[in-house]
Amino acid sequence: MDEQTRLTLEKIDQLLHFLPAFEQSNRTFIEKWDGFYPVYAPDVAQFVRLAGDPWWMDTGYQPQEAGQMLANDAIVQSASLDQIKTMLTFFVRGERFSDGHWGSLLENGRIQRLLHRLKILRKELDAA
Repeated sequence: MDEQTRLTLEKIDQLLHFLPAFEQSNRTFIEKWDGFYPVYAPDVAQFVRLAGDPWWMDTGYQPQEAGQMLANDAIVQSASLDQIKTMLTFFVRGERFSDGHWGSLLENGRIQRLLHRLKILRKELDAA
């Protein structure tokens, strides 16, 4: 296994670590609202820090297109690693423009579906 594949698997594993906790039933991602601003659960904040790593960032992403990609189950189910990076960039950066963005995408299962696709890609990379 080459260094790039090893790094990719490591980065993917860091994010996949959160999937079981994010799929718990009746899970809340926002602990409280402090005025207009959400206070996220510690694991959500940690996930965002990892997903915000420059390795995951798509600096040329178009927010509207990335949001449409993430909202389309068919695109998510067949997404490439680069498309996942684009959608994660939308997820991470979206909070700047819409308070509660992270919580909304976690509550409606969009990020969990993205992580499931990432899990499949991880298996494919490991088998290669």
